[in-house]
Amino acid sequence: MVEKTVEINNPVGLHARPAAIFVQTAGKFTSNIWLIRENKKVNAKSIMGIMSLAIPKGTLVVIRADGDDEISAVNELVELIQSGFKEFEY
Repeated sequence: MVEKTVEINNPVGLHARPAAIFVQTAGKFTSNIWLIRENKKVNAKSIMGIMSLAIPKGTLVVIRADGDDEISAVNELVELIQSGFKEFEY
């Protein structure tokens, strides 16, 4: 199992469009992947789960993966978040 903490940095947080990108990216991996905010853990491959976390800008989240490609999964999802979901230019 691998996990990393990352801050949501895009101005509007993890709203519908970046959540869809996040789920699509997570779906490329065979590992079980979770997104954790405070004490709530959801399946990172579920758009409804991600949206239920209501994650605004500045929130720290944990990405946790368990499986054959866990390291790649966590690293790629962290990079996606750090890029601002390629939605905004900083």
